[in-house]
Amino acid sequence: MKIRPMNDRLLVLRVAEEQKTAGGIIIPDTAKEKPQEGKVISAGPGKIGDDGKRIPMEVKKGDRILFSKYAGTEIKIDGVEHVFMREEDVLAILE
Repeated sequence: MKIRPMNDRLLVLRVAEEQKTAGGIIIPDTAKEKPQEGKVISAGPGKIGDDGKRIPMEVKKGDRILFSKYAGTEIKIDGVEHVFMREEDVLAILE
């Protein structure tokens, strides 16, 4: 399925976290928090400013990002969980 986000929205795939702590303790699924890091799968063209001109997005397809804990809407695409969010929910681009 192909999805193209509108305006300043992003489609993000969460990056899996480590299964163990630094000390070697295995973390069960029930105790894990959802990761706040992801990879941008698709990005919209940007939002339209007050002057009617489109403001380009800083985030692009393929970027690894950090986003706020409760950002976006979770959806399933072909059985895989993704997150739809606005560009303003992105905290940082990882380089």
